[in-house]
Amino acid sequence: MSGTAGTKPIRLVISDVDGTLVRHDKSLHPETIKAAHELKAAGITLCLVSSRPPRGVEMFLGPLGVTAPHAGFNGGQIVAGDNKTIIEELSIPEEAAREAVAHMTEAGLDVWVFAGAGWYVKAPIGPYVEHEAEVTRNTYTVVEDFSPYLSITNKIMSSSKDFDLVGRVEGDLQQRLGNRASVNRSSSYYCDVTHVDANKGHAALALAKIVGVTPQEMACLGDMNVDIPMLKVAGLSIAMGNAAESVKAAAMVVTGTNDESGWADAVRRYVLKT
Repeated sequence: MSGTAGTKPIRLVISDVDGTLVRHDKSLHPETIKAAHELKAAGITLCLVSSRPPRGVEMFLGPLGVTAPHAGFNGGQIVAGDNKTIIEELSIPEEAAREAVAHMTEAGLDVWVFAGAGWYVKAPIGPYVEHEAEVTRNTYTVVEDFSPYLSITNKIMSSSKDFDLVGRVEGDLQQRLGNRASVNRSSSYYCDVTHVDANKGHAALALAKIVGVTPQEMACLGDMNVDIPMLKVAGLSIAMGNAAESVKAAAMVVTGTNDESGWADAVRRYVLKT
């Protein structure tokens, strides 16, 4: 890890979801729920940022007592606390979206397109379609052609059980798309493409502005490389104990794992300082 924990009081906590806020079985640790309510009682706002679609984090808002805006698609959509109003939305340039879909398909990955509130797939029997539908409580639509949606696409997602292939496609697309889009793995089996500004650093800064705090008053927690941009802009950056080594190196402090009470421990020790 690098640096030291910030000394300025934290007024906003921004957390990744999968691998950070929730356990591997996608449940909330009881201590995480308690710590979230302790933040609220202390007057500290909690916002969630995820590679999931915004509706994929709604199930956690009630148990955690979150009423602030949240971001999905790595910042491609920021939704108000009413879970309906879109505050900010970023779409991938159509040419880049078409190139990404074509390359992923040719490489043998299962490709999905998210546009607006819609989730579009070509093969409902894809290796992770039902898994994603269950985890995010989202509903997909089967289509023959993605073309009608590629001018308004917030996120392109591809998956495979061949994790090495997913990694190769990530590297290939980062080179091919350059600064036309952002390409990152959100897990070992998912490769995501979003607008070039749809990254968690952009999302964290946007949420801080909406809430009315400075980046120095913001703490961010994450576990994957896709979380590093928000760790870099935070006054306090926290990596989970299960995080990739590159994420730990980018963070000021490292806490326990997501299956343990790592999230709650970090909030209490470094934010609430109890």
